[in-house]
Amino acid sequence: MASPRALLSVWDKSGIVTLGRALTGMGWKLLSTGGTARSLREAGLEVTEVSEATGHPEIFDGRVKTLHPAVHGGILARREREDDMSALGELGYLPIDLVCINLYPFEAVAARDPPAPIDELVEMIDIGGPTMIRSAAKNHQDVLILTHSDQYPGVLDSLATADGSPSGVGREAREGLALAAYQRTAAYDAAVSNELESRFADTNIPSRIHVASGPGTELRYGENPHQPAAFYPTASGPSGLAAAVQHAGKELSFNNYLDLDGALRLVRSLYVNCPSEPHGCIIVKHSNPCGAAVDTTQVGAWENALASDPESAFGCVIAFTKPIEKDTAEAIGDHFLECIIAPGYEPGAIEVLSAKKNRRLLALDPIEPRADEVRLRQLDGGWLAQVQGPPRIDWGEVKCVTERQVGSSEIALARFGSAVLAEVKSNAIILVTRTETGCATVGVGPGQTSRVEAVRIAARRAGERATGSMMLSDAFFPFRDGIDAAHEIGVATVVQPGGSVRDQESIDAANEHEMAMLFTEMRLFLH
Repeated sequence: MASPRALLSVWDKSGIVTLGRALTGMGWKLLSTGGTARSLREAGLEVTEVSEATGHPEIFDGRVKTLHPAVHGGILARREREDDMSALGELGYLPIDLVCINLYPFEAVAARDPPAPIDELVEMIDIGGPTMIRSAAKNHQDVLILTHSDQYPGVLDSLATADGSPSGVGREAREGLALAAYQRTAAYDAAVSNELESRFADTNIPSRIHVASGPGTELRYGENPHQPAAFYPTASGPSGLAAAVQHAGKELSFNNYLDLDGALRLVRSLYVNCPSEPHGCIIVKHSNPCGAAVDTTQVGAWENALASDPESAFGCVIAFTKPIEKDTAEAIGDHFLECIIAPGYEPGAIEVLSAKKNRRLLALDPIEPRADEVRLRQLDGGWLAQVQGPPRIDWGEVKCVTERQVGSSEIALARFGSAVLAEVKSNAIILVTRTETGCATVGVGPGQTSRVEAVRIAARRAGERATGSMMLSDAFFPFRDGIDAAHEIGVATVVQPGGSVRDQESIDAANEHEMAMLFTEMRLFLH
């Protein structure tokens, strides 16, 4: 019986020599191309160049080398079909029993900053690789398809149990390899499509949605124990929460991921809206900020953020704009929390924080300033896409529409408040105030069907601290009752988009109460 043949052609050569040596030791013949063939030969292995098997040289600097019937006939011939095998023999071609391919690193080149030139990017679009992967996966009952070095050991173990015969790898394993192969080419094509659309199409949102991910990590459960769930990193490599390093605590839950995402978005917005502030702290509960502060000290930022709503902060997620100091860790003390995320931890901070069991401590370095990006949301029957980012309010153009005017200090407070407000579920009202050394929320009213009720909730949270505070609303006030309610609790300044047909009524109410009012002309709904 003829020796089985393996075609090895990889960009990432991790483990390829070990694979080739093991296959050769079990009596396999090796086919290869270019740099892979060189690596195998340098390791002392006997290799047949694909061009020898095809009788045709590589052309166009290697652009065409495996697109030939000798390759794809050897892969796609159905072993159980006499006519297939007879035709293969008449053509003088031999079967190929294993294909090992990984693709040109298009995703890595596309992710470079600054962006790679388009000519270089296009050269990273693999043609022969995906074609061979798909051919082998289609004929997986006869051909083994390997697309990642993690798969090599398991396949070699199975082959060894059958003295090197391809039959040693069973149906279930072959199907798993084929599925992984199609998932890889699907992710690759999605990456090419998405990147080229971003470069070729004059649009802010995609014309089609192609979503690809890395392998999912199963979570204990979803939002509730009866719901299965998993986390899937982006296919282009670790970024955001997928790139965070966990230093302590048990695995993240579904709800942890949601709250961490909200906290991280807000921290990244603070980098944009409050770039001169030394320290920022965000406290999130059930996807809503319940406290936020910027301060000259990290301890001050934490204490002022917590003071906004210590009751809601029970079992919270906390995010910091700077590495956590040991003093801050000690100030957090025994406060019950789920997770902390920061750019890092200074010496001693992790030890202090992890003294309390089950705290999940994550480091993400660097935490990048937030930029506009397309965010997707699935709904029944399709998807929604929109561009989301930090509030882009031109504060130099913001109008003070009342008799009472504002100064630079109030504008700075409004910038901070807007960054927080943009991450509070609508209808949203927040109350913010100047502290001795920074800015802080003192009341958050999230997710109400009535804007006046959101004012009342924020007021209850603030208590006496509402006096002299600034109130920010994510949308206009349709009636003056919201302004009247703000006056009753002592609000001094109102910040809202404006745009209601009854704006003048709100302005008149503010003037009656000797309040200042800013119109930003930017709505900040979040559903």
